[in-house]
Amino acid sequence: MARTNGGIIGKTNKASFGKCTQTVFTSSCSVTTQPGTRLVNTVVVAGGGGGGGESSGGGGAGGLRTGASFSVCGATSYSITVGSGGAGGASFPSSPAPGSQGSSSTFSTITSAGGGAGGTYSDPGIAGGSGGGGGGGSPDKIGGVGNTPPVSPPQGNPGGIGKILGCRSSGGGGGSSTVGQDGQPTSAGTGGAGTDVSSLFTSPIPNSGVYAGGGGGGANRSNPTGAAGGSGGGGTGGDNGAATAGTTNTGSGGGGGGQTGGPGVGGAGGSGIVIVKELNKASGVWSLQSQLAAKQQGTWPKPGFGPVSFDYLVVAGGGGGFGDVGGGGGAGGYRTSFPGGTKIELGCGSYSITVGGGGATSSSGPGVGAGNPSIFECITSAGGGKGGLNSQSNACFSAGGSGGGTGHRGSFGGTGNSPPTSPPQGNPGAGIPSAGGSNFGGSGGGGASEAGVAAPCGSCSSTGGRGGAGSPNSITGSAVSYAGGGGGGSYLQPGGAGSPCGTGGAGGSIPSTPGSAGTINRGGGGGGGTSAPLPGGAGGSGVVVVRFPSAKVPAVSVSPGANAITTTPGGCGVATFTVSGQLIIG
Repeated sequence: MARTNGGIIGKTNKASFGKCTQTVFTSSCSVTTQPGTRLVNTVVVAGGGGGGGESSGGGGAGGLRTGASFSVCGATSYSITVGSGGAGGASFPSSPAPGSQGSSSTFSTITSAGGGAGGTYSDPGIAGGSGGGGGGGSPDKIGGVGNTPPVSPPQGNPGGIGKILGCRSSGGGGGSSTVGQDGQPTSAGTGGAGTDVSSLFTSPIPNSGVYAGGGGGGANRSNPTGAAGGSGGGGTGGDNGAATAGTTNTGSGGGGGGQTGGPGVGGAGGSGIVIVKELNKASGVWSLQSQLAAKQQGTWPKPGFGPVSFDYLVVAGGGGGFGDVGGGGGAGGYRTSFPGGTKIELGCGSYSITVGGGGATSSSGPGVGAGNPSIFECITSAGGGKGGLNSQSNACFSAGGSGGGTGHRGSFGGTGNSPPTSPPQGNPGAGIPSAGGSNFGGSGGGGASEAGVAAPCGSCSSTGGRGGAGSPNSITGSAVSYAGGGGGGSYLQPGGAGSPCGTGGAGGSIPSTPGSAGTINRGGGGGGGTSAPLPGGAGGSGVVVVRFPSAKVPAVSVSPGANAITTTPGGCGVATFTVSGQLIIG
């Protein structure tokens, strides 16, 4: 049988043309590989365990597993799960409790187990990716077993033992590189060290590439020093009270709670992280026949540029305002890396962009809708919540990126930052603390930087509440405001003003003023309407803006033609999407 590698004896070579595309996942998402990708470098870190409450062991780090030249298929979607950190254990005035275990993270066939929780002074540590530290009680409390379930190479280490030693010293949580330290004669045990995986990826990456440190053990009255967490983000054990949490998106364990006169609440574990770098690779000895075959398959590396950092602004569609003295619509979710946030690394390829539409409105309510989400890669901004109806028993405001305001007989506004993101993508809509009377106004929807404002209570004051303020951003090269809440409608007095930034619509008022619409492509909420048949205002559509250093990115285009590329005074390129489309790089 003929050899496909031209008769060369040895292992089969494998080429990959992944364009060095690197993606950092700090929340669950999916990734579609480049058509020529066959190999990736990856790290999968689970959520860290929470530290126990009151003289407790530190939480164990989430399991950490790497894949160097890990085989994948090209042009294939892979689900990514990023595990959450476990909660810290309760303490005074509640009964002391162990922390909670972290959640697993996954990519392809790789699953890393959540970190084990730290035990209280009367409990051992809990098993996990790395085990939680044992509590500082009597008798000695063993640390939780690490590398559970077992994998090779190990994903973590055991937690330290909580020792009596005359002072009841709790153990540190296990880290991905080393075991948690046992309790010491003069202090609790330190958390086990994390692992530096930066050599597998293109810098910069979060936390300099060091992840999964164990949480430090908590203090005791006779041993008043909480221990340090392990490298990579492990939380510090509490001295005279609460411990610190493991660092977000490092998978590190939370510190154990202390007990020297204050509530010894354990620190929460840090959430996990997944990084995938698609490789350009054709190492080894290749025959001309094998080279040609790889080129025909599209897997042979080509000259190009590596990943480049792109700033983004993703604003969702605003919610519609409710008619008939209804509440103002909430602004669309507002998420951005500019200025100073974590950018997205992109290489050559085509990237889908979704621009969310604004929520509809009507004169009496059935047609009112929330805004629609906008999406760029793994950044999703939620649509704004719709404004509420004028009935306390049917106050159908809604949660969203920013929440809708309640109608004039409602009580509560819609929740903002729903689903939750960090930093928050919006604020709540306003409620009315004391509904009743005859001449009320609806309340304002939430905005990107401020909650909606409530309508005044009482029959003598019936103006609508103002919409919450949006947020200015200069990612395009000049300051532009986005994502303001809509004002509430009114029955006899003026409707509530739209957001101060001008993107949220104003509320309507009798005799002839309907609610105003939110600003198009700014994600503003619509204003609430006055008495039927005058409707509220529709929510404004969203927008996606992507900014990049022109000198490092030789060719960028957008489709369809309604979207545009401009240049800032400083020479950066800016791709602005007012409708859904594609960002094409290279």
